[in-house]
Amino acid sequence: MVRFAPGTGQRFLVTVDTEEEFDWTKPLTRAAHRVDTVSRLRKFQQFCEGYGVVPIYLIDYPVAMSELAGELLRGAVAEGRAEVGVQLHPWVNPPFEEDVNQFNSFSGNLPYELERAKFRKLYDAIATNFGTAPLIYRAGRYGIGPNTASILREAGLAIDTSVRSGFDYSAHGGPDYKDLPLEPWWVGQKGQLMELPLTTVFTGPLRRYARWLYPQLGRIDRLRGVFARLGLLERIPLTPEGVRVDEALRATQIAIDDGLPVLVLSFHSPSLCPGHTPYVRSEEDLDLLYDWWRKIFELMLARGVQPGSVQQIMQTAELA
Repeated sequence: MVRFAPGTGQRFLVTVDTEEEFDWTKPLTRAAHRVDTVSRLRKFQQFCEGYGVVPIYLIDYPVAMSELAGELLRGAVAEGRAEVGVQLHPWVNPPFEEDVNQFNSFSGNLPYELERAKFRKLYDAIATNFGTAPLIYRAGRYGIGPNTASILREAGLAIDTSVRSGFDYSAHGGPDYKDLPLEPWWVGQKGQLMELPLTTVFTGPLRRYARWLYPQLGRIDRLRGVFARLGLLERIPLTPEGVRVDEALRATQIAIDDGLPVLVLSFHSPSLCPGHTPYVRSEEDLDLLYDWWRKIFELMLARGVQPGSVQQIMQTAELA
């Protein structure tokens, strides 16, 4: 496990899956997408800066090729007010050699040479458009595979944040993360590549049994919902997408009380504009999203949990 220098304290990271807009209800396609919501990044960046938060934009290929995205974020990145990382959506990321289907949408399922070629194409585009070499990675759909770590190490990336602890995507051809911890750990040799999983908290009196019990509940239709409504056991990821602010505040308190060294929050950039994700359909929904972030930031700061960044995480991780 990763240990941090004395006095570091608890930190939180805001990660933004910065990606193209597409219809989430339809099959994936190489062509049916746009990047109109990139313009909304300006307001979110200003909002974060008001709280001293350094958002980490995990950028996929259509956004990496957007001149507007570069114009909006390049200055903030250069001044340390924002950071950029890599997010690989293989179906819209050249070279295009694979069929577009659910299995291949998890980039870790691709052959090594193809996964590496797609990653390098995206990495170079981000470095060119945003003026800096990215140091953090998230696989689209959280889809890392057996070759991903070696590809990231070769490129000199410091952190992977693809693991979504407490979730299992194997039924759809993806990875199984249900038994992995929330605390960061080293992948292979200490100091080479850190895994910084997204934060998901189990709440309720049965939470100590969650790693075993929650997968069992999933075998019976709607049983997880019954346990959640009764307050017995609930899985709460730290995201404004599909998670009410009262639920997120409760989960955040638990994560802080448990002494989690880094809390990793996330959402998708198209949610910054109504009508592009299932979570934000109206201006009222958008107001609620910003209110969600406002209340979470205020709670973190009130509890002494400070905003973090990739640079800060790297500098405070103990290598000895």
